[in-house]
Amino acid sequence: MIFRMVGENPTWGGPRIHGELLMLGFEVSDRTFSRWVRHAPRDPEPARRWLAFLNNYREAIAAMEFFTVPTLTFRLLYSFFVISHDRSQILHFNVTRHPTSSWVIQQLREAFTFDTGPRFLIFDRDSKFSLEVAAAVRSLSVRLIRTSIESSWQNGVAERCVETCR
Repeated sequence: MIFRMVGENPTWGGPRIHGELLMLGFEVSDRTFSRWVRHAPRDPEPARRWLAFLNNYREAIAAMEFFTVPTLTFRLLYSFFVISHDRSQILHFNVTRHPTSSWVIQQLREAFTFDTGPRFLIFDRDSKFSLEVAAAVRSLSVRLIRTSIESSWQNGVAERCVETCR
């Protein structure tokens, strides 16, 4: 059953497949599931297509990402940045205590002034990137590309930048 679910749903990660099995009534422990899912044959084609897209359009891709920074008083600051995939150059950076969709839209307007936006903008499924943000990005003539759930490898340039900042 596990092998079949992994094979039929190549974009699903281990936690999602485990949750689906639990919803179907199969009681499988995390440890047993992780052992079995490692041995399941996977189709590498979706990953190859994604990597080919990243390599072919590197100059036309930017990514946006949030990460948190704790302060000395144990408050959280939300750091937002837009990074170019071409040379891993940070195009825009800002920090706030309360990120909202209107704040994100303003940051994107500042990052892509005078029609200088990239052709593609990669972002994850963070709730801060709402429908208003998507509409604002489309108005800048930029094509949005959301990464899959729990697939940080799809936005590796931004994730490496986050790890460097931390």
